[in-house]
Amino acid sequence: MIRVLLVDDQQLIRAGLRMLCDAEPGMEVVGEAGDGRAAIEAAARLLPDVIVMDLRMPGVDGITATSRIVSARPSARVLVLTTFGDDDHLYPALQAGACGFLLKDAPPEELLGGIRQAASGESPFSQEVLMRLVRRAVDARPEQRGRVDGLTVREQEVLDLVGEGLSNNEIAERMHIGVTTVKSHIAALMTKTGSPNRVRLALLAHSL
Repeated sequence: MIRVLLVDDQQLIRAGLRMLCDAEPGMEVVGEAGDGRAAIEAAARLLPDVIVMDLRMPGVDGITATSRIVSARPSARVLVLTTFGDDDHLYPALQAGACGFLLKDAPPEELLGGIRQAASGESPFSQEVLMRLVRRAVDARPEQRGRVDGLTVREQEVLDLVGEGLSNNEIAERMHIGVTTVKSHIAALMTKTGSPNRVRLALLAHSL
């Protein structure tokens, strides 16, 4: 059972998310919080598997809450649910320890899939968010172009597809390999390149 904590200052959004999650087999909402301070307290008390976090809230915002939650429990998985209006907050949230970003207007199956990915240790990103993050980073801080030494041909292929914003399932389908194999390649890529997350891998792919 995946235990989920919902954090959003809008009660209507929390109610909708609760109905969606509670109706999903193997998933339950164990708590809600309307601001960052309450989220920090609830995360420490309930120890949820995944925390679905809004960024813009009164008082303690989602970035600060994410940082404090992850600092107190590094294994905590904070999945940001964002809007494109939160662009300026995405990188700070990533630095604070968020494991992924999904859009608030994402289809229900994408949100539920993202929660499952986060719970299993993956970093779910809406393709639009991932590509927007990469474009902003490339425009602001161009990387030196070249190739990464030590990558296998398969790892390079996976890196290129991450750069296109494809999910693990999409990469597996494109390459005709299993999702578990894709995860292994991505883990190897992160180790070999020193990239802490999928965004950094995508940024690296665009610099090659």
